[in-house]
Amino acid sequence: MSDLARHIDSLSRASVLCVGDVMLDRFIYGSVDRVSPEAPIPVLRIERETAMLGGAGNVAANVMALGAGCRFVSVVGEDAAGLELVRLVAKETGDGGGLVAEPGRQTTVKTRFIGGRQQLLRADAETVAAIGSEEEVMVAARTGMLTVGAVILSDYGKGVLTDALVAQLIQAAREAGLPVVVDPKGDDFGRYRGASVITPNRKELIQATGMPADSDAEVEAACRFLLETCGIDAVVATRSEHGMSVVTRDGATHLPADAREVFDVSGAGDTVVATLTSALSVGVELSDAARLANLAAGIVVGKVGTAVVRAPELLSALHEQEWRSGEEKVDTLEQAVERAARWRARGKRVGFTNGCFDLLHPGHISLLNQAKAACDMLVVGLNSDASVKRLKGETRPVQTETARATVLASLACVDLVVIFGEDTPEELIRALRPDVLVKGADYTVATVVGAGFVQSYGGKVVLADLVDGQSTTNTIKRMQR
Repeated sequence: MSDLARHIDSLSRASVLCVGDVMLDRFIYGSVDRVSPEAPIPVLRIERETAMLGGAGNVAANVMALGAGCRFVSVVGEDAAGLELVRLVAKETGDGGGLVAEPGRQTTVKTRFIGGRQQLLRADAETVAAIGSEEEVMVAARTGMLTVGAVILSDYGKGVLTDALVAQLIQAAREAGLPVVVDPKGDDFGRYRGASVITPNRKELIQATGMPADSDAEVEAACRFLLETCGIDAVVATRSEHGMSVVTRDGATHLPADAREVFDVSGAGDTVVATLTSALSVGVELSDAARLANLAAGIVVGKVGTAVVRAPELLSALHEQEWRSGEEKVDTLEQAVERAARWRARGKRVGFTNGCFDLLHPGHISLLNQAKAACDMLVVGLNSDASVKRLKGETRPVQTETARATVLASLACVDLVVIFGEDTPEELIRALRPDVLVKGADYTVATVVGAGFVQSYGGKVVLADLVDGQSTTNTIKRMQR
């Protein structure tokens, strides 16, 4: 199982506190077959109504969909919509007690009227003003912090996350040793000083910095400006079809978008912050947490309307991604040499092993895992079909070099596959100059091809333990009985 797959499994142990602006998203569906005689507008014949959590409530719904736990804290009005939100939050998270009812405040409701598949109108009812119940919110939030592993501040600019409350929440979370992830709003990100991560989209990044944000370099520069001026540890910038950029004081990583089709980007930011924070809450490093969030974003934009992503969907998408990337891990010798040089420039140790790998069996997997454990990046030299035929006889290989390379490249422990046509990998080893050379323990160091050359520049030769009774030749014989 790959590291990202293990991280997805760990989400069931995650627990997050989400504080922010909750909304009631109401959908009224019907049909339109005439125009009103009173005005040139369509008449919607109402057929059904649905309601769901919106705003920060959608973030909480996304956390729960991943299999994680969520404590949710927000403010509603003392009205029918507020009571409906309490019921929805209780249904979604199992606890609606974190909603503070404030007298005189109108609960935010967004009502969408939909005729057939066409949205005809959206009507908003809301109070956009600073809350007066900061103390009650802070009490509920401190209680939530006792049982969670991370905190989300989901700011929709509706008045719940006042400057004073944001500062108190960040300070309390940091004192409790909890990472704080902020989905920001507005043009002053200095109000989030002390946050672990902020997750602006491209538009928000431009608005907050006044800087361009088209190319990777421009996005990185804008993010670094925020790090330097706003006292934030990291920025994860979502960039729609251009993917995601993760910028810390130590470096930057740009992740390509993974969506196959885009139907609706609404709510994608909620999915990103929910996935990212859930992963951080169980100790996943920021780089891997961002990869999971990027994967989740690629799924949710393929759905219609505000939607959530579930852990099995993440795992399925990861498997598909790894299968696709397998083809990208098969390179020519020249390209492999260039990749190895780039890896070393980043301080990575390059390992090498080789073989025919005709019918992959547990012995092969053990060898490859041991080889990967001895280095940072593992290159596998694969005998070509002609080479295997010369070494093993006219009936071999059972699988073509393309099939064998594809299977090897799909393994998480393999970083690169290079097919070679010679009987030995000597030429390949001399070109790659691996830091670690790995072969099975049925060899001695003296009989390992390329061992002397690798040792001549300080490289290491590792003899991997064998798995008893595992042999491609014996497997084929058993199949022929």
